[in-house]
Amino acid sequence: MAAAGNEWWRHAVVYQVYPRSFQDSNGDGVGDLQGLIDRLDYLNDGTAASLGVDAIWLSPTFPSPMKDFGYDVSDYCDVAPEFGDLATMDRLIAECHARGIRVLLDYVPNHTSDQHPWFVESRSSHRNPKRDWYIWRGQKPDGSLPNNWRSVFGGPAWSYDEATGQYYLHSFLREQPDLNWRNPEVVEAMHNVLRFWLDRGIDGFRIDVMGMILKHPDLADNPPNPNWQPEGAERMQQLWVNNRNYPDVFAAVEGIRAVLDEYDDRMAVGEVFGTAEELARFYGGAALNGLHLAFNFQLIHEVEPFTGYTQWDAATLRRIVANAESALPPGSQPCYALANHDRPRFISRHDLDGRGLDRAFASVVLLMGLRGTPFVYYGEEIGMADADIPEDRLQDPARFRYFGRDPERTPMQWDASPGRGFTTGEPWLPFGPAEISVEVQENDPDSLLALHRRAIWLRRGELSLQRGNYVEIDTAPDVFAFTRHCPGERPVLVAVNTATEDRMLTLPPGYDKVILATERQAEGRPVEGDVVLPALAAMMVARSSAILPA
Repeated sequence: MAAAGNEWWRHAVVYQVYPRSFQDSNGDGVGDLQGLIDRLDYLNDGTAASLGVDAIWLSPTFPSPMKDFGYDVSDYCDVAPEFGDLATMDRLIAECHARGIRVLLDYVPNHTSDQHPWFVESRSSHRNPKRDWYIWRGQKPDGSLPNNWRSVFGGPAWSYDEATGQYYLHSFLREQPDLNWRNPEVVEAMHNVLRFWLDRGIDGFRIDVMGMILKHPDLADNPPNPNWQPEGAERMQQLWVNNRNYPDVFAAVEGIRAVLDEYDDRMAVGEVFGTAEELARFYGGAALNGLHLAFNFQLIHEVEPFTGYTQWDAATLRRIVANAESALPPGSQPCYALANHDRPRFISRHDLDGRGLDRAFASVVLLMGLRGTPFVYYGEEIGMADADIPEDRLQDPARFRYFGRDPERTPMQWDASPGRGFTTGEPWLPFGPAEISVEVQENDPDSLLALHRRAIWLRRGELSLQRGNYVEIDTAPDVFAFTRHCPGERPVLVAVNTATEDRMLTLPPGYDKVILATERQAEGRPVEGDVVLPALAAMMVARSSAILPA
């Protein structure tokens, strides 16, 4: 067991793998676990020629009808046949551990598939022992739905079951009925799912929609959202106060943490939404007996109601990080991501002026410089953008009521061949442009991939970047700059220019050497005093001495 404050997840860089899209080993056009095993040396072979990540998070690998591509689980204790089997998963865990890579699974506690045996039993009759494992209600006296809650994917969150004459709750698709976490048998069963995988050597979990598993006990209506605009999502016409981040959920978080604490060196990171203060509650307060980490997605989009993606400007970045730092309980740390499987890729969000790639370079320096645990979405390291997908190739069912997520889930591009090195068959989704690939960037020291490698390996060697404090420094309005310092180690200054013109950066005394830069030629250069930070550029500057001036 690592000492408190030195746990592996505190200094890890985590890489999100979308299994369907990473590597196909058998030519069926769908990525699988064996394909991932075959590519592990790319992620970390122990040398700086690899990406150097410390852990991987696998989007769901459980058996599933794939109505929501794995987030509709039909068996929590097995592997989807298209990805492999339990033996393949065991081999993946062993191969990862041999390389020093930890493995996180995607745990989906809020709902199952409607084809899960538990739900099949639950809907069979009112008297079935598993009836109360899900949330069933009759209509109101006036014939209306049990309450006014909306599905995340749009439309009512209730579907009628003809056989038993009641409605069941589904916060997402109708094929994803919500589990009843107020039933102790459900809690025990879901805790045992965790133990099943922990016993197999899994190092932790990313927990899907952690803040939704416990709702208002009376299923009270949500109040209207006074700030809703017609161009906003239909579901946000109401404030989700009774079905998300309801206070009772934090006891369930503590229960999950207690299971993890039965094992050494395991962790959980939660998918949670809300203000910085709401995110902080998931850590468990002063006792830190909640989640080890809670995602802060505000560098992708700010709090609901969703009004657009976060702008790449220094004032916004500064505010988001300051809010996170001030809200978190002592002894905890943030967890940032710039992309994931549910939102458009970074370059696509920031390319209105054609300079998304420049901002992507700067984002690497920022993400690896911030205090916290960074998560990198597959393909971001080579600058994959959202792909244009013909209507007849679209897969995501959410597109009918929400927005489609296929463009950010296209297969990894390893080379420029017709199958992009991903498959010898027809890919489950079309590829992006052939000029964006690992092969093209592999030996280019000025590529985005090369910068990712330099940044991650630098972070692995700089304790101030892994464990240091965060101190914002005064700069020009368009520059976001801060220092990181761990006692006994050299301090590091991180600066990001979000303007499309050069800006001047005044270095504090003693910061005298560029150790990482979006412009590689600047690395190793001695600097002092006023330094020109090029348009949309970023850099890290270190002190030669670890001792701060008086």
